[in-house]
Amino acid sequence: MADGPPKVKRGRKFDQVLDGAREIFMSDGFEGASVDDIARAAGVSKATLYSYFPDKRFLFMEVAKSECIRQAEAAVETIDMSLPVGTVLTEAAWQMVNFFTSNFGQRVFRLCVAESDRFPELGREFYESGPALVRDRLIAFMKVGISRNELEIDDLPLAADQFSELCKADLFPRLIFSMDTSFDDTQKKRIVVGAVDTFLARYAT
Repeated sequence: MADGPPKVKRGRKFDQVLDGAREIFMSDGFEGASVDDIARAAGVSKATLYSYFPDKRFLFMEVAKSECIRQAEAAVETIDMSLPVGTVLTEAAWQMVNFFTSNFGQRVFRLCVAESDRFPELGREFYESGPALVRDRLIAFMKVGISRNELEIDDLPLAADQFSELCKADLFPRLIFSMDTSFDDTQKKRIVVGAVDTFLARYAT
């Protein structure tokens, strides 16, 4: 196998393969997903699947990228940007916490870390389709908050990064070190409320 990641070939059955892979990865995880099951779910032959994705890891990453983009876009569509800044940030915090604590979000992160030495492109592509996209959306909303005189921020990228990190408090380290694998809504709410309150204490006008 080549040292670098293979080029993703897009063709007539690309979306079909991706949908089948998403179904199997979501139900069985990365390790449990077999190429046979993915091909069956996608309604294609193994030869067709391999013609698009020679390596299961890159198929997983393509699914992860499309899922991150889908969730980020869905989050933007469901959040009413005309609402008070605290309300919008609370909804955004819930979206972020729910994603990184989900089984899918955890698997994506662990795969990126595990393969980062051999394939740094994987982590870069995931960052650009996930965290970087969320960062851009946060910056865009913060500009709206500033224009409405609800926020006062000099360094928008830093503020967006700070908010994202506040949303990871306590829960993310416990996931990384396998102290916990899931959290209930009460535990998540503690982090969401704390993140929004701390952020507004610093940046609200």
